[in-house]
Amino acid sequence: MSLLSDAGPGEAFAQASRFREDIFDCLTARGDELFELVDALLCADGPVTSPVDLTLVAEHRRGHGAMYEALNHGKMDVPRLRQVLAGLPMPRAADGRLVLAVDVSSWLRPDAPTSADRLFCHVYGRSGRSSDQYIPGWPYSFVAALESGRTSWCQMLDAVRLGPEDDIAEVTAAQLRRVVTDLIEMGRWHVSDRDILIVFDAGYDAPRMAYLLDGLPVEVLGRMRSDRVMRRPTPSLKEYALAYPQGGRPPKHGREVRFAKPESWGEPDAATVQVTDRYGTARAMAWDRIHPRLTTRSAWIDHTGELPIIEGTLIRLQVDRLPGGGDPLPLWLWSSATGLNSEDVDVRWQAFLRRFDIEHLFRLMKQTLGWTRPKLRTPEAGDRWTWLIIAAHTQIRLLREAAADLRHPWEKPAEPGRLTPARVRRGFRNLRPHLACPARAPKPSRPGPGRPLGSKNRRPATRYDVGKTVKRPESITERNRLRP
Repeated sequence: MSLLSDAGPGEAFAQASRFREDIFDCLTARGDELFELVDALLCADGPVTSPVDLTLVAEHRRGHGAMYEALNHGKMDVPRLRQVLAGLPMPRAADGRLVLAVDVSSWLRPDAPTSADRLFCHVYGRSGRSSDQYIPGWPYSFVAALESGRTSWCQMLDAVRLGPEDDIAEVTAAQLRRVVTDLIEMGRWHVSDRDILIVFDAGYDAPRMAYLLDGLPVEVLGRMRSDRVMRRPTPSLKEYALAYPQGGRPPKHGREVRFAKPESWGEPDAATVQVTDRYGTARAMAWDRIHPRLTTRSAWIDHTGELPIIEGTLIRLQVDRLPGGGDPLPLWLWSSATGLNSEDVDVRWQAFLRRFDIEHLFRLMKQTLGWTRPKLRTPEAGDRWTWLIIAAHTQIRLLREAAADLRHPWEKPAEPGRLTPARVRRGFRNLRPHLACPARAPKPSRPGPGRPLGSKNRRPATRYDVGKTVKRPESITERNRLRP
């Protein structure tokens, strides 16, 4: 195998070796086996179908019993591992800022009654069906740093498994606070830098996320449903006097902006037109200081004091075509930043389109690295396996400049530095001898006697019902009725 001739491969080997040593230090129990399991993940031929098959890989020097013992009873210092990931070189957008994407991906476990803490996970079009379904599984919230341009690369920074009593917005806000704090402590963000842009999909309420993340150097950018109704800024006393000469109490909110009624939009504060290769002509319009009218219901039911007015910039994006040939419906975005000009508006909607790169990462984790393949019993073992997948993907990213293009005969050649994660993993076995391997050699041992042949298992596993997300009251009356 040939390596790139410039200084890139040498620096890539150095960074990957330091990361491997840091990862090994984070594995506080059964570390040798867990570390070799990550190497087996990267050196296996083809997609990973089962963890036990990884014990047959040459780089895995221990038996299958050690693998199960490590997944079930191993330990890792997750807070330290988060800081290690935050200290790596971060991908940045075209304007130099950090862009983070947040999304939930589910590890479906429909046929695992002995696995605890399963929830009903929302999925689309499973088993050839087009309707929405709810399948038992473990939902995980992931945070990743996005790159600029068309790419399937991004850096995973954190993963949290969601429980039945968790409020997704509050858990995500706490997760992001931890990630942003680690980035600041590890020197990846400084006071003179632009605010970190955090991109959400329509499953999150962007104004509420901006409220929960208040005080951090971040800007929230989220997709809004097309049936939303928001409000313009509160009119000044002079504007109100001119509009209502008969007087009266000044309103707290301006007039409505209904996404479905163009006559309510008014003139935009900024408008841009961009010609793209994938989407044709992209037309964006933006309205400044648009906010939702909050009520003491649902997420704001326990809010004390006067409800806040969360102002931001509303962006409407319309394109000529979609890469898949679907109907290009308009896209509504809301940014927590105000006073944006035309160039800033283009940066926002382009950054949102990069959010879909995390979907490529989920596909790699599930179809190639086998994230959802193991049939683990405890959720704690699932968490350990998830972090091992993140450690494996991070090594692939660090070695992308040093890998050769070991393509199949039917694949097109890739430009240097433009290999996909799957192609970089294909050559990891050739890169591994150049990297630090802190795992110690296994000690010779004999297997235990196990259960006598022909005897029955007298300790059957506990069965668990699928947990349902706790239903929260929608109004104050309902909340008071549910209280003892």
